[in-house]
Order: sequence, then structure tokens, then C-alpha cells
Amino acid sequence: MTDMRLIVVGAGGRMGRSLIGAVAEADGAILVGAIEREGSEHLGKDAGELAGVGHLGVEIVDDPLPVFARADGVLDFTSPAATLAYSELAAQARIVHVIGTTGLSDEEIARLEPAARHAVLVRSGNMSLGVNLLAALTKKVAAALDLAFDIEILEMHHRNKVDAPSGTALLFGEAAAEGRGVKLSDHAVRSRDGHTGARRAGDIGFASLRGGSVVGEHSVIFAGSSERIVLSHAAEDRGIFARGAVKAALWGRGRKPGHYSMADVLGLSD
Repeated sequence: MTDMRLIVVGAGGRMGRSLIGAVAEADGAILVGAIEREGSEHLGKDAGELAGVGHLGVEIVDDPLPVFARADGVLDFTSPAATLAYSELAAQARIVHVIGTTGLSDEEIARLEPAARHAVLVRSGNMSLGVNLLAALTKKVAAALDLAFDIEILEMHHRNKVDAPSGTALLFGEAAAEGRGVKLSDHAVRSRDGHTGARRAGDIGFASLRGGSVVGEHSVIFAGSSERIVLSHAAEDRGIFARGAVKAALWGRGRKPGHYSMADVLGLSD
């Protein structure tokens, strides 16, 4: 089989550059397109040179249509609005759409479903192997423990992250809720301030820290009356997310259209 032809959107950002590097290093994949917003200072530059991996002969452009027409997949860690627009293009082109964008609302996620009827869509709040293994463990631990154990999810990211809780924290929250057989939206507590009263049994709490250059740190805490279980993951390099995204794209090639997760890619789905 020929190399999978991949596009990186948001090519000039930190994750975009990391994705370009991951595609350049991957076996079975080749970069054929790099997209940036209109007016970006990176337009016209070589994507490989911008990412620090050498000249690739792929110019960063702002018109996605001709690029999507010659690709097999797109790697997308942009913004909710941009992701929705790219999902329509990916569906029209019948290519794999790997979404690492965070901050998508439930309504926005629902708006991805029409695209998933025509294209393979792989979406996750985190593309790393370690995080998805930890999510599987979180679900199992939540299922094994009763409401005597309170669940709290703590996350920290760099000062420039714009959404909270992080997509990864919400991934863990969903896993905990699934383990307990409940809906996260009915039990999530995302902020506490002032006189909040006693903690409700069954709540799943979130706390978000921001500062410095932290790539991503997450802990899922199961706190009982006399003991605590803490599951933790620390990301030290964005490359783990980028490599996971390329793995997801390669996995999705040739599959039936649908809305998949990294748990599917890694064989962790029930």
C-alpha cells in the first residue's frame, strides 16, 4: 500500500509543528498539505522548515479545497469552529479526520455526526497511549468502588491553554462516569467558590491549574474515608499526542465511516 497522504491544519501552531514532525518521521505516511488561517505570518513557508525537520516541499497555504482533494487524511488540533468546518470538507472528500481539538461543546460534538456518516472520524481529548490506558483504568476502578469513594480530577497546563477543564480531564471524567453507570453531565462539578456546603455523594469534581510551560499533568483521585487511590499521567513532550494522531490516521484508513475514539484505535473499547 502506498504511503497515506496527510494534511496538517493549524500548521503554524505548536501542535501543528509537532504534527508535521510526526508525519515526517512516521513509516507509511507522507505530508501533502499544510493549512493556516488567512493572513497568517506562516503562509508561503515550507512546512518542514517551520517545524524544524528540514525541507519537505510542502508550502503552507490558506485554501484547503485543493489540498483536501489530494489527501487521504487530515490531522486537526485547531478550534471548535475550525474543526466543524474541516469536518464538512473531510466528509466531502471521504478522508480520515483525526480530531484532537478540545473545548468542543456537546452541541458541537453532535454537529460532527453528519460528517461521520461519510468519513472516518477519530476524536479524542488526548491521543497518547498512556492517557487512554489510564482512562480505561479509571473506568475499571470507578466500577469497582462504591460512592464511599469521592472522585476528583486535577489537571495542570501551560499558561496559554484557553479551555478548562482540559479535554483529557473530561476524558477521565467520562470514563469515571461510565464506570459508575451515570451521565457525567448530571454529576460534574467544575467550580467551587464561597460557602458551597458539604460535597454531594456521587459528584465528580474537576480542578484546573494554569501556569508556566506545563505540557499536561492529570490525576484522578478516588478518596475514601481512610485511603486514597491516585492514578496519574504526566506529558513531557507534545510529540506523544502527535504520534498518537498519526497512528489514529493510519488505523482509520480503509475503515467504514463512523465516529471512533482512541480507545478503538488502541483496542481498549469494550
